[in-house]
Amino acid sequence: MIRYRGKKKVLDKVKEFDAFPKVPDEYVDSTPVGGTFSLITLFIIMWLVYSEVSYYLDSNLVFKFVPDTDMDEKLQINIDITVAMPCSNLGADILDSTSQSVFGFGELQEEDTWFDLTREQQDAFDAVKYLNSYLREEYHSIWQLLWKKGHGSVRATIPDRKTRPNRRPDACRLHGVLTLNKVAGNFHITAGKSLHLPRGHIHLNMLFDDTPQNFSHRIHRLSFGSPANGIIYPLEGDEKITNNENMLYQYFIEVVPTDVNTAFESIKTFQYSVKELERPVSHSKGSHGIPGVFFKYDMAALKIKVYQERENVLQFTLRLFSIIGGIYVVVSFINTIVLSIRTMFIKSPSEVLIRKKIEGSELSNPLLITPDLNIPTDLIKK
Repeated sequence: MIRYRGKKKVLDKVKEFDAFPKVPDEYVDSTPVGGTFSLITLFIIMWLVYSEVSYYLDSNLVFKFVPDTDMDEKLQINIDITVAMPCSNLGADILDSTSQSVFGFGELQEEDTWFDLTREQQDAFDAVKYLNSYLREEYHSIWQLLWKKGHGSVRATIPDRKTRPNRRPDACRLHGVLTLNKVAGNFHITAGKSLHLPRGHIHLNMLFDDTPQNFSHRIHRLSFGSPANGIIYPLEGDEKITNNENMLYQYFIEVVPTDVNTAFESIKTFQYSVKELERPVSHSKGSHGIPGVFFKYDMAALKIKVYQERENVLQFTLRLFSIIGGIYVVVSFINTIVLSIRTMFIKSPSEVLIRKKIEGSELSNPLLITPDLNIPTDLIKK
């Protein structure tokens, strides 16, 4: 029991009471080596913590193939194509394996325009064409960057025309969104308006063989579903120029359903691959067909699931603390070695002071005096 009678408060006296003897500050040698290692340890730990957190947030992308069983889902196609023929001479239709009336799919907007682009429009289209071509060629090396950061500039539209030529429009822009059945189909653009029948349709251009035709075309947009960051649409930025009036262009498209579930987006969309064929139609030479632009699409039987794979939060926390502890232990070990070497060659001021105190018999506690007066400095350092 502590009994104190004095002017000071009891609480202040208790604070001053210490049962464990401390080394006076004058005997402590603060070396620059320890401070330097402390700063190095702090910066290393901060850098490793930042790296680990960034790695945890920037998780790996996983692509998994699964059977596509959602056959009742609708297929949305986004179209923006310019053909070098007036809208009055063109017809655009879709036929699929269900023989559904084309009126149920929606309607594309027709806009008379000029096929030749202005300088501003040409620069914008060339930029999209070049960038999309580069992404297709280098996809194997930049695919992770595309899926995580996106490439919205590829979907940029051509600016509106500011000046109009002094001549009649010679081209037709077809654009809009159609909702299709998730089955194989054929979207085509041919000469002449179409006449719809119960089991299909016919184009009236068959009755007029002397109509001049030019199926040079420019594809500004052709995609399926909603846009996603990592998907590249191969036909966007494509351009075909011809002087042959009987040219047939065919695009064979394989549409693959894709479910994207990442930290930044969760959508159901579609990507596609394409093969193309172009040839002149000449019945006299045995090359039969109808001049025009045909997009024949089919659905893949497999679906791609894209998701992020991230480790457990507990595992991440344990690894983070183990890294911090490991760095602290290693740097402390190196610090001890450096201080030991320093002590061997350099006599510290605190040791000199202690020796003077011992020789002058000014130490109050004889238990601190060793027989050979060789007091290790590491026992009195902070």
